[in-house]
Amino acid sequence: MHVIVLGAAAGGGFPQWNDGAPVACRAWAGDPAAPRRTQSSIAVTADPPGRPGPDGTRRWVLFNCSPDIRQQIIATPDLHPGPALRQSPIADIVLTNGDIDHIGGLLTLRERTPFGLWASAAIHGILRDNPIFNVLADGVVDRKVLPLQETATIAGLEVTLFPVPGKVPLYMEGAEVEIGGESEATVGVAVRDPQTGGLLHYVPGCAAMPEHLKRRLAQGDALLFDGTLWTDDEMVALGVGQKTGRRMGHMSISGPDGTLAQLADLPVAHRLFVHINTTNPVLLADSPERQAVEAAGWQVAEDGTELQL
Repeated sequence: MHVIVLGAAAGGGFPQWNDGAPVACRAWAGDPAAPRRTQSSIAVTADPPGRPGPDGTRRWVLFNCSPDIRQQIIATPDLHPGPALRQSPIADIVLTNGDIDHIGGLLTLRERTPFGLWASAAIHGILRDNPIFNVLADGVVDRKVLPLQETATIAGLEVTLFPVPGKVPLYMEGAEVEIGGESEATVGVAVRDPQTGGLLHYVPGCAAMPEHLKRRLAQGDALLFDGTLWTDDEMVALGVGQKTGRRMGHMSISGPDGTLAQLADLPVAHRLFVHINTTNPVLLADSPERQAVEAAGWQVAEDGTELQL
């Protein structure tokens, strides 16, 4: 199984278009210790090089489809079109929630090239209820419901969606918002390569770490996990927002309830943070926060980071 991180940043990317805070300023200035990142998505294939799938190319599955998808395809030769005039190696897309940074790129993929679109019934409902997504023409894009805890074989990969603590997308919030509930609104993904046995867990959004989730994640070979904020009040303290990380549906990396503490004993070889917010100091290669993450056995993903499982 070959995994490519297409985008490692949270919504808005790094640097976010309107962000002049200290971390982002280093990215705007082109500081090599603050490489820019696009919005969260990964690509995975079970087809080895030189051994194509049924259509004559390696088949790739995207997990989430960010508004930066065109830029990500350009930056990733494995995803370039061909050999036919209208042909893409992107065979399928799997969605983990309905956030704009995870579904916005679907509108770019509207030029009538077939692919399968997999998600929970709740997320398909969001797409169906918003008529702009009708540009994904019936008969071209095959919308498939993947029930939670059921495994589907997608382009040779065994894919399972499972609920994680989260919340509904921001644009669906009402006067009362449940934070940390487990439902179809926010899911993680288990991706297994039946040929190698390699098992990846991809969880770009998670509000808490219950024991049953920790047990699941411990069974994998690699974990790409929510690294949105370093501290829960990060955006409030900087004066760039009024919500804590938990209010936005995200664990923090630091602190007694944070990811480093909660998963300190996780027996997983490859542990990477993705979905990293533009304010997070771990984005800086020379920061104390980055040193703390790496000392704990974690890697801060960049666009283009690759894994072989």
